Amino acid sequence: MVRNKSVSLFQLRLRKFRRLKRGYYSFLLLFVAYLLSFFLPFIMGYRPIVLKYDGHYYFPAFASYTYDTFGLGRSKVYLASELGQQEVNGEPVYGEANYRELKKQYAEQDQGNWLLMPPVPYGPTEQFLEREGTPPYPPSLSHLMGTDASGRDVLVRLAYGYRVSISFALLVTVVAYTFGTTVGAFLGYYGSWLDILGLRFVEIWGAVPFLYTVIILASIFQPSFVLLVTILASFGWLGIAYYIRGEFYREKNKDYVAAAIAIGEGNLAIIFRHILPNALTPIIAFAPFALVGMISALVSLDFLGFGLPVPTPSWGELLRQAKDGGMQAWHMVVFPLGALFLTLQLVVFIGEAIREAFDPKVFSRLR
Repeated sequence: MVRNKSVSLFQLRLRKFRRLKRGYYSFLLLFVAYLLSFFLPFIMGYRPIVLKYDGHYYFPAFASYTYDTFGLGRSKVYLASELGQQEVNGEPVYGEANYRELKKQYAEQDQGNWLLMPPVPYGPTEQFLEREGTPPYPPSLSHLMGTDASGRDVLVRLAYGYRVSISFALLVTVVAYTFGTTVGAFLGYYGSWLDILGLRFVEIWGAVPFLYTVIILASIFQPSFVLLVTILASFGWLGIAYYIRGEFYREKNKDYVAAAIAIGEGNLAIIFRHILPNALTPIIAFAPFALVGMISALVSLDFLGFGLPVPTPSWGELLRQAKDGGMQAWHMVVFPLGALFLTLQLVVFIGEAIREAFDPKVFSRLR
């Protein structure tokens, strides 16, 4: 006699999600793109992947070397200002070798020295000002999406900006949802005076204007990745706290909770081991849409000038440059907005699929 293997509710929901092709393929596409973004220095960068000089092998993609390490003259090196770095007392600071020039020099000398550049040999903060006229330059064969107002490659900055945006949104969502889930769990489980006082605090904190808080803090402190994550997470936990509180009020009156209390389980064990796994549906369902909100918030802050510091690659910063230039550089509007639209649309597809897969009516026995 063959017995059917039991399948958990989560496995059923996961199978349902995989059958929703639009959301599932959107998830795979975004996940693979985000995974590849951590290998961007090997795909888009001004440093070679591997370099051979005087019989020795070097890996500039992993380490920095001074400009005179590989026999390139001072006239063909990157200055600090060309890499988006600060100069010292107004004097030019010589940094790394210009590896594209070094590659030409090695080819001319033909002494067995060579280097392997990434497929797109440009860095996200590298400036290109050798063309006639003033940047931003329109798309060309060398720069497929053109350059921004500082002469930096738009395609490279969009790719690096994708990694920054997704990492920022994921980190803010994880921090905000972890804190909001904990607060909502305690309020819903203990109830009574803790719930009353806690809700009053949540309501007061939710009434604080977010944008004014960002403007005030940005005028006091230098905006940074950590500071922006802290600010957005401090406001992003409010909504999920309400949902988790309601889930705990519903779940704590069920029989399995009474059984856990009867066998002597502690309150923390009941909250995090028994009730929370049964109250995760709001978190899973709303998390993708929270990612959409966090990406949009970062782009908006960068556009307004209260976001990440220059020259951090940012989609909002490219749009702000386009606005400051009177919207004359069409490529600085179309490509960043296209990347933003595509990313947000894929995340929305994922969110819709997750919401449908985790719909409690789908696998409910009460029909």
